[in-house]
Amino acid sequence: MKLIGRIDEKKTFEHCLKSSESKLIAVYGRRRVGKTFLVRQYFGTKIKFEIAGLHEGKLNDQLKHFADTLAKYGWTEAARHKPDSWTEAFDMLERFIDALKRNGKKVIFLDELPWFDTPKSKFLMAFQNFWNSYCTKRTDIVCVICGSAASWMIKKILKNKGGLHNRVAEKIRLTQFNLYEVELFLKEKGIKWSRYDIAQLYLTTGGIPYYLDAIRKGESVVQFINRACFTKDGILTDEYKVLFSSLFDDSGRHYQIIEALNDKKSGLTRRELIEKTGLPSGGTLTTSLNELEESGFIEIFLPYQNKKTKTLYKLADNFTIFYLKFMKKQNFKTDKNWGNIVKSQSWVSWSGLAFERLCFAHIPQIKRALKLEAIESSITAWRKADKDAGTQIDMLIDRADRVVNICEIKFAKADFTIDKAYAKKLRNKTNLFSNIAANKRKNIFLTMISTFGVTNNEYHKELVQSEVVLEDLFSV
Repeated sequence: MKLIGRIDEKKTFEHCLKSSESKLIAVYGRRRVGKTFLVRQYFGTKIKFEIAGLHEGKLNDQLKHFADTLAKYGWTEAARHKPDSWTEAFDMLERFIDALKRNGKKVIFLDELPWFDTPKSKFLMAFQNFWNSYCTKRTDIVCVICGSAASWMIKKILKNKGGLHNRVAEKIRLTQFNLYEVELFLKEKGIKWSRYDIAQLYLTTGGIPYYLDAIRKGESVVQFINRACFTKDGILTDEYKVLFSSLFDDSGRHYQIIEALNDKKSGLTRRELIEKTGLPSGGTLTTSLNELEESGFIEIFLPYQNKKTKTLYKLADNFTIFYLKFMKKQNFKTDKNWGNIVKSQSWVSWSGLAFERLCFAHIPQIKRALKLEAIESSITAWRKADKDAGTQIDMLIDRADRVVNICEIKFAKADFTIDKAYAKKLRNKTNLFSNIAANKRKNIFLTMISTFGVTNNEYHKELVQSEVVLEDLFSV
């Protein structure tokens, strides 16, 4: 397949190729997000040497693999002599590069870098020396390092305090596709789904390229989800079990955090998270939260006008949330299948919350639909505790032009209708929030974000200032 989307990443790569200096690029992100595919597809024949670490390979295995790969790229000396250390291995790589033609940038792609760093191997020391003592003295090297083991990439590369400190020219955190890119991807595969069906897919699996690539031509969205998630040999049946263990050291903490956050859809403060999980407060918890955020599994949210101590941590990964709700307790001996579940009230209720997450993943598109590109604004939320039920606004757009958009998000199969009872709730919510906004002399605009729009009745005319529909979220 051709390379879909990744506009900013391609601009970064282009900048590095045109630079008058050698560049070190770190690409990282969650499992299955397409890191290797991106690098290979963009650089193509400019890659003069590519190698991936061996999963659970020992030092001797890794060094032999390195030498064998060099030999395949034409450095015959490597076939005759296996290096005894990483220093010697990178010395061989330097001589290989020296033998290449001098014209044009030469891309060196070291994939799954963390797997090379076996205990006591001194891999990182040798790599640092390779970059600092060899590559930086040249002007024609683009070295791309990549790894799914987020713990290692963040600690050893992105936050390196030693020889690689400030050496990484570009840090690319690769995230899931947005709806526009998912639609392009499916069209490239010849799959013709409506945008409503694509949205249903996004609610369950998100925009992860590997998951999307498993969709078969001629399948409906219900058939795909059932096959991938609710059959014994489905490609996503066991995905959750390896998702975090493949990314993080001591992944038990990450699972605890994820499942605690899953129990509170509106999010937890750090203090609440500690109380719920029993994890000790301190650097270890901070590291785990940072790793989950960097990998796109959680997002950090500051409620409207609250202090940083009220910062909320919320789950953001669609597939993880879908798994915990519908897949975790499945029994393949029963007749349970997605075709039945999707008709249930449980799905209807859950899809509304999932659509909220979809909207938060498409903030630029929402702002564009509201023509806010030129107006400074921030996204936040608000909740008011009440002894009976309380009031909550899931998305606020706080604007520099003295306006706050209160966004009501509704996922429906047809036009959404504001009836008398719901209109009363909207008035109450708006009135409660206006007492706070009045202190900053802000105007309140009610914005409806829905799949197919809102019926134009008397309540719509009275309350709604602006609308965003699903189609708007498919913009670039």
